[in-house]
Amino acid sequence: MPRVLVLTASYGSGHNEAARCLASALAARGAEPIVVDHFRACAHPLFDRLSRAAYVMLLRRAPALWGLAYGLGDRMASDSWMTFGASRLGAAALGRLLEHLAPDAVVSVHATPALAMAALAQDGRRVPPHVTVVTDFVAHSQWIAPGVDHYCVAADEVGREFVARGIPRDRIQVTGVPVREAFAVPVDGAEARRALGLGDDAPVVLAMSGSWGGLGRLPDVARALLAADRRIQGILVAGRDERLRGRLARLTAGSPLRTEGHVSDVRGMMAAADLLVTKAGGMTLAEAMAAELPLLFYGSLPGQERRNERFASRAGIALVARDRRHLARLLDRALGDADLLEGLRERMRAYRRPDAAHVIADLTLRRVGGRR
Repeated sequence: MPRVLVLTASYGSGHNEAARCLASALAARGAEPIVVDHFRACAHPLFDRLSRAAYVMLLRRAPALWGLAYGLGDRMASDSWMTFGASRLGAAALGRLLEHLAPDAVVSVHATPALAMAALAQDGRRVPPHVTVVTDFVAHSQWIAPGVDHYCVAADEVGREFVARGIPRDRIQVTGVPVREAFAVPVDGAEARRALGLGDDAPVVLAMSGSWGGLGRLPDVARALLAADRRIQGILVAGRDERLRGRLARLTAGSPLRTEGHVSDVRGMMAAADLLVTKAGGMTLAEAMAAELPLLFYGSLPGQERRNERFASRAGIALVARDRRHLARLLDRALGDADLLEGLRERMRAYRRPDAAHVIADLTLRRVGGRR
């Protein structure tokens, strides 16, 4: 039974969700997946706690500063002295972990452990085959290092960006972003609406903002839906932010809008919806494409989300609202134009890859077989 170490990081929920999806696909193929949070296992515990707290605070209080840092990081090589050794963060502890677990392969779903693996390889350490899964729809310099064996990317355009930055084409495979198995199974929209207690007499808008709901602009979305000229059924998902959930519940009391906290059946909600209003997280974008659910982006954070947003708008698979007035206009247009929504769905079909986790699992296990 091949053992596969899956390295993730708890900066947003998308990386961990991708890791869980890959672990499930690997286990289905008879492998033994071991999921490890690189920062918790290989960095100092204090650094792990402080860096995650600083990341969330930055996104809440000074998102433009995060966008600036993200842009600057893309302008320098991952091993530049200006990264202050970030490319080797946790590398020594990771080396010890590899010796202890002796995995047959490693899959990284976050840039930092991917670079740490590459650093070990460059140091001459014997390391197992290593696959890096890029979980956003962009190429960024901090994912790139000479010691990375193979890149799995979200779309052809992303693959071409990596090639343009000097990565050999044969080290890149377009696989999509790993999503849950449920997204590979068709779900009847009418049945999904009935299961959620929704009717067929008005469009359904699903509004989400990631697991940290307070990082988006869901109150703006709620007000736009309440002010719409047409009747709309809405589901607002606040994630794990109970304070935001309470605020939204008060705002929408007595209306056709409902507020939910953390939900497990995202697939069912997406099947029931006619439109998803959200910020452009990589996992959310991948899931919406897999569900063929038209997208309206609003409140995307500077950095990777804005880059995901740019990818989606250029691909013709999403609408993008820049402010509250624009949001209201686009909501009215989208819900009043069935051809527009169908056009978004049609273009999504060229990009959706609900089997990404299985494709990556197969690729990883083939590399194990090739090494033996």
